[in-house]
Amino acid sequence: MKYLAAYLLLVQGGNEAPTAADISSLLETVGSEVDQTRLTNLLKELEGKDINELIQEGNGKLASVPSAGAAAGGAAAAAPGQEAAAEEKKEEEAKEESDDDMGLGLFD
Repeated sequence: MKYLAAYLLLVQGGNEAPTAADISSLLETVGSEVDQTRLTNLLKELEGKDINELIQEGNGKLASVPSAGAAAGGAAAAAPGQEAAAEEKKEEEAKEESDDDMGLGLFD
């Protein structure tokens, strides 16, 4: 991930085709070790591709991933009896947690 981040920083800075040396140099300025194998693999994967098109493609894929909002909507549609049962369970758990001190209070 750090190699891709360094690549993107260099592209954003005006270097349209960062080399392994460019990326290594950038990472070394912040004290990060460089794994040449991983860096070489990343550059092979990006070779001949437009980074902006790859980002747009990735955004499209992320848009199809379900998010927490969908789960919350499903919970809101739960039956009222289920909500009451869930609240009772939470209250029971809270009571159990309050007994965790085993009768030994801080100021007893």
